[in-house]
Amino acid sequence: MLRSEVAQRADFSEIRYAQCWEDADILLEALSIQPGHTCLSIASAGDNTLALLSQKPRRVLAIDLSPPQLAALELRVAAFRELRYPEMLALIGSVPSAERIALYGRCRKQLSAAARSYWDRRPKLIELGIGSAGRFEHYLRIFRKYVLPLIQSRRRVQRLLASKPDSERVWFYDNVWNNFRWRLLFRLFFSRRVMQTLGRDPEFFRYVDGKVALRLLERTRYAMVQLDPSANPYLRWILTGEHGDTLPFALRAENFEVVRDHLDRLEWRCCSLEDLLQQTRWKFDAFNLSDVFEYMSEENYLRALDLVVRAANPHARVAYWNLFVPRRAHTLAGSLQPIKALSASLFARDNAFFYSSFEVEEAICSTEATAAGAQQPAGASATKG
Repeated sequence: MLRSEVAQRADFSEIRYAQCWEDADILLEALSIQPGHTCLSIASAGDNTLALLSQKPRRVLAIDLSPPQLAALELRVAAFRELRYPEMLALIGSVPSAERIALYGRCRKQLSAAARSYWDRRPKLIELGIGSAGRFEHYLRIFRKYVLPLIQSRRRVQRLLASKPDSERVWFYDNVWNNFRWRLLFRLFFSRRVMQTLGRDPEFFRYVDGKVALRLLERTRYAMVQLDPSANPYLRWILTGEHGDTLPFALRAENFEVVRDHLDRLEWRCCSLEDLLQQTRWKFDAFNLSDVFEYMSEENYLRALDLVVRAANPHARVAYWNLFVPRRAHTLAGSLQPIKALSASLFARDNAFFYSSFEVEEAICSTEATAAGAQQPAGASATKG
């Protein structure tokens, strides 16, 4: 039986990510979810799992190794059920509020005993906004509070986040933002060593090669120049600690009611992807796999992807991100086909800018797989890069 690598080594006793740092706009386009579809989603903090509900699928199953991550999902679900839209944004921390403890009290009855116990013991995290309750968000808060002011003034941050033409964004970054202190302190703070200490579990870097800070600096320039900073909720949170009017998909006003109306189609389980796929009899039409393959060896990545194929309906879509580890799309014995053009076009406008690639693949139905196998040259490997 294939066992989860990271489950055996990393610590999952606290919330690591109190928000989904992956762009649901491109995820939804990649998965092309239709009414009647059954979806599998890595829960994380719950934002992108809830975004799937906006497409009115028949069923969404969210899974996570971490009970605290599921507690984050549960509290979001409770907020959608119990609160008005502005109150939900206040509880998350997208907008300022002094009423978060009271708002949590109204949601509390909707929680399981485990989730209620987790949040009851962390009132200070609730006061901050539950979108700030993760280790990664704490890491970003240190950057925003102590490092960024050494580099850029608050006025300059607001200028960066203001809407402007493409040419002006290039000029502003090259001539105003990209100073020596920015390059130096960015490389120091987002180095592998500091990130392992403050932001991510060291085990998450097991398969990472190269200088991570330089890659992140390059991707940050892309977000500030090629993309529109004024429309980027992830960049805005990193720099200001709030979303304001620039919200990720699940938190936008136009999606609130449709997500709430379909909460009964969502369920969640505490387990690894590998365990779920080896045990379930469910068949799925869409897979939101976050960046789980980042934490697997190449061999186990391919084994896990094979399990995905076995649990996939014909033409099911599979979507996942690569951060530092290049887990590129593979064709598994003619049963899973990369959609390269779509992957590239979506990645080009990915507001969660720090990833190195976005992979979209499609399961081939049995007759198509047979034809693909027949076209494979004699002696060819069943798994190709």
